[in-house]
Amino acid sequence: MRDDRDRRRGDAARPDRRRRPLVLRPGLPGQLRGGARVVRPTTPADVRRRFDEHDYLADEGTSTAVHLALALGLPLLLEGEPGVGKTTAAKVLAQVLDVPLVRLQCYEGLTAAEALYDWNYQRQLLAIRLAEAQHERLAESDLFTEEFLVERPILRTVRHAGDQPPVLLIDEVDRADDEFEALLLEFLGEGSVTVPELGTFTSGRPPVVVLTSNRSRDLHDALRRRCLYHWLDYPSPERAVGILRRTVPQANPALVESAVQFVGHARGLDLDKPPGIAEAINWLAALAVLGATELVREDVLASLGTLAKTPDDRDALAAAAADYAFG
Repeated sequence: MRDDRDRRRGDAARPDRRRRPLVLRPGLPGQLRGGARVVRPTTPADVRRRFDEHDYLADEGTSTAVHLALALGLPLLLEGEPGVGKTTAAKVLAQVLDVPLVRLQCYEGLTAAEALYDWNYQRQLLAIRLAEAQHERLAESDLFTEEFLVERPILRTVRHAGDQPPVLLIDEVDRADDEFEALLLEFLGEGSVTVPELGTFTSGRPPVVVLTSNRSRDLHDALRRRCLYHWLDYPSPERAVGILRRTVPQANPALVESAVQFVGHARGLDLDKPPGIAEAINWLAALAVLGATELVREDVLASLGTLAKTPDDRDALAAAAADYAFG
């Protein structure tokens, strides 16, 4: 009886080692959405159009990078200044593909227990006590089975049971340390996670992975080699106007253009944290709330809290507003 139970546990815990990652090809069928089959974007122009439907105005470089990452089954590493839309791009990609978004927010000291997998120690302890109450003794192999395995974002992505893999966002990977980067290499290169007690779990299809970095530190070459790289720059003034009109439709068109010009001027200052498109959106929304229909010095000074993120930057922007030619 005991042997049968152990055999069943072993079968349940053993990953399927025959499965291998598949390279995705453009035009592969997608999942069903409301009875209609969702097909992955097949060209950069298709990516751009689909992103536009979700109010994200991707430029040619970004849409091409997303297309290639999907077609080749490669993780996409987006680097750029804070606030240029890296995280939003991953969120919109999940919406375009109509799949769940799994988010891993990076921070200093992040370990495998938070990112890959962990064990349910409380449940293991309960199993030990129940066995002792029945005068049984559990072997170590009885405690380290899938019954006690806790999936963290990366392993949850690998073991996703849906027809289409989710989008995994590894956000601000530069905030984590070198040791965490090393933990990512197997997953980024092979779509696999190894749990020493159970074996190697491999995704049936390459997961869609987006990593973002603000370049607060340099990432290792080993991580970069496993990714398709794209630098996400500040949008051009024309594209910025389009983004702001789309995201803050209540703002006066003339106010939008003036706000874009002032933000561009602000980025030329020696600021600790130059305003990105995210700050520009919040600032324009604040101006609209204040009832502004055109950009004037008084409204700029009243709304600087949405544009400046440090006292020094606030002082610098206030000084710039004093000398800026409005109207």
